[in-house]
Amino acid sequence: MGVGFYLSPQDKLERSDAIVVISGGETEARVKEGVQLFQDEWAPLVIVSGAARDEGISNAAMMKQIAISLGIPASSIIIEENAQTTWENANYVADIMESNKINSIILVTSPYHQRRAYLNFRYFLGNDFKIINHSAKDSAWRKNGWWNLSWTRHLTFAELQKIIYSNWLLTTQDV
Repeated sequence: MGVGFYLSPQDKLERSDAIVVISGGETEARVKEGVQLFQDEWAPLVIVSGAARDEGISNAAMMKQIAISLGIPASSIIIEENAQTTWENANYVADIMESNKINSIILVTSPYHQRRAYLNFRYFLGNDFKIINHSAKDSAWRKNGWWNLSWTRHLTFAELQKIIYSNWLLTTQDV
């Protein structure tokens, strides 16, 4: 089933300027993957992005707390707390990257979300930036087996719809 492989592009890891972790489904797994990449010295900086789902602490602040508890120095973490969508994650993180002279990232999200995240980041960063796709493990969704559970089928088809919408949006918006 090629759909799973389409949604979840993976690149060979390369040393980069930063690891970007965006919140969403299974946020804790995403940040733990980002921490592991940092500890394995793939990049010296971690950027976490995501707003609060409610009036509480932002997802980015929560991810920073987890990263610090797992050994990343606070000085190696940049947080972006306003993004509520993948589009906003990419837009706001692109601004952070520009102001910090970051030219290459490892983009960490859930596997089913990787393609759409990549498309949005590529749009805002352009072709001069290196984006390496690297997904966190998901507790249920698999590239080769997404159809086994009704909710992972729903998630897959919803993600495909979001990609179609994103592609339309990316071709009709002036940024």
